[in-house]
Amino acid sequence: MNRSLPRVRACWLGSVPYRRAWDLQAELVRELREGTGQDTLLLLEHPHVYTMGKAASEEHLLWDEAERRRRVVEVVWSDRGGEATYHGPGQLVGYPVLDLAHFDLTIPQYLERLETSLIEYVRLLGIESEPGEPGFTGVWYGGEKLAAIGIKLNRSVVSHGFALNLTTDIDYFDGIVPCGHVEKRPTSFESVTGKRIDTQAAAADYSVQFGTVFGAELDWAPAETLLGAGRVTHEGTPVRS
Repeated sequence: MNRSLPRVRACWLGSVPYRRAWDLQAELVRELREGTGQDTLLLLEHPHVYTMGKAASEEHLLWDEAERRRRVVEVVWSDRGGEATYHGPGQLVGYPVLDLAHFDLTIPQYLERLETSLIEYVRLLGIESEPGEPGFTGVWYGGEKLAAIGIKLNRSVVSHGFALNLTTDIDYFDGIVPCGHVEKRPTSFESVTGKRIDTQAAAADYSVQFGTVFGAELDWAPAETLLGAGRVTHEGTPVRS
């Protein structure tokens, strides 16, 4: 008998403040650990924000408070791994909240599959990217980072995830030392190709690669299921490009 594929609830949340998405992940992690939750893939955008991981320090913030206010960018100290990174409009953020025991994966295997799912997706966009060298996570193109990855492990449950630069304003990365390496610069789909892409459509198309790479069946849920009515900026059902 063939083993049935694990099912993952997927949801396009639209634009959600970082702290709200962080709180939601904590709720989903708790439910999974208690045996009452579902494996979930959250896909969204954030307003301008610098998130500081466990390895970040004040020295990784290059813009002073006045410049950050002028640029309307928040700073949040996070419990994810890694150093400083930027999130903002035009960036596809993915937070898989998964119990790795349901997928029979170790952390290295999970990270490898997450990178692979992104590499396969951007290949569909016409970009041949690659995983980072040893010690550098994420997805890279021509020595520049196209997607950042930072996760948190709570027993066998992972949270946080990736940020893929699509039409992201790369100038915002000048306000931090991204991922602790000033010499490693970011890039974006738009910077590489000169083309623009809708983030919501990208979420729908990326999810296909996620399901394929992780061997999962995705069940789409409206954003209101997780965030409540009137608390997101887009409809919950993604559109295909």
